[in-house]
Amino acid sequence: MNAIPTDVAVIGAGQAGLSAAYHLQRRGVAYTMFDAEDGPGGAWRHRWKSLRMDTVNGISDLPGAAKPEVDPREPSSDFLTRYFGGYEQELGLSILRPVKVTSVSREDAEPAGGLRITTSRGDWSAKAVINATGTWTRPFWPIYPGRESFRGTQLHVADYVSAQDFAGRHVIVVGGGISAVGLLAEISQVTSTSWFTRREPVWRDAAFDARAGHDAVALVEERVRKGLPPQSVVSVTGLIWTPALRAAAARGALDRQPMFTAIEPDGVRLAGGGFLGADVILWATGFRAELEHLAPLHLRGPGGGIAMDGTRVAAEPRVHLVGYGPSSSTIGANRAGRAAVADILKLPGIMPAAEPVPWG
Repeated sequence: MNAIPTDVAVIGAGQAGLSAAYHLQRRGVAYTMFDAEDGPGGAWRHRWKSLRMDTVNGISDLPGAAKPEVDPREPSSDFLTRYFGGYEQELGLSILRPVKVTSVSREDAEPAGGLRITTSRGDWSAKAVINATGTWTRPFWPIYPGRESFRGTQLHVADYVSAQDFAGRHVIVVGGGISAVGLLAEISQVTSTSWFTRREPVWRDAAFDARAGHDAVALVEERVRKGLPPQSVVSVTGLIWTPALRAAAARGALDRQPMFTAIEPDGVRLAGGGFLGADVILWATGFRAELEHLAPLHLRGPGGGIAMDGTRVAAEPRVHLVGYGPSSSTIGANRAGRAAVADILKLPGIMPAAEPVPWG
């Protein structure tokens, strides 16, 4: 089957993918962008409606176009879907959707050779790939003794809709990140909750300034440079107190318990041997990078991570991962898109315009 040629394939149209497409287009590099979603917004399309703009972490502007005025009470899924969609139209970004990329493989092992992009809509041949598929489609469910025996409801935060769904039921929330404490603050207003984590949460009272953010990202970057699986940035920054979280703490919703030892049909067996009845277990246990389509390239090392040099895969200079590891934040995704394009311009056969197109 003949493959359609393109210089660069961009996989994913969230913040990182849009940033990369902006810089490719600005430099006049031929690219094809694939997005598995039905419309704009990336993972934000699927966030629960109660996650409003005044409760999300800071959202950075997309390159070349500032965010419109924000209503802090608007659901983030609505606002960011509209913002991303307007951005795509204003810049005339070339995006194919819904298109699922099923595999990326080598046509030629040499740097000047091609990469075969197999999709639900045919094959493409690219000189480089910018992967921006994020994590939302790969929620992590830990294997836990007795999990299948539980007679109540189990769900991951990826499936969460509303606290009202749990009214009158006791909800166990598992996880020590931002999503866990945010949902505890929300759910504890309508029903009883319990909170379990593997490690004692670390709370941050001081303001999270630019220096603290830089230091946190540097720690994550060091891991991926060594080929270790990335940790979330929050795992090294700690949890930041907000008025909503202080109110939840006052209600007792943030009284953390050490992880239970087993799940039983009607609840969980506590670390001290006691039993806690429960109707719902909500797993706020994070996500893993969606990289299965890159498996034919054999990029992972023995520990399961991918050794990185900036955004570039150390063992495969034609492949860049943006929105991965240290660039998983919105500001990091913007910077990663720009850095990936700058590096790709050094590859043989990539023909940029003589002068950047003056977008924005």
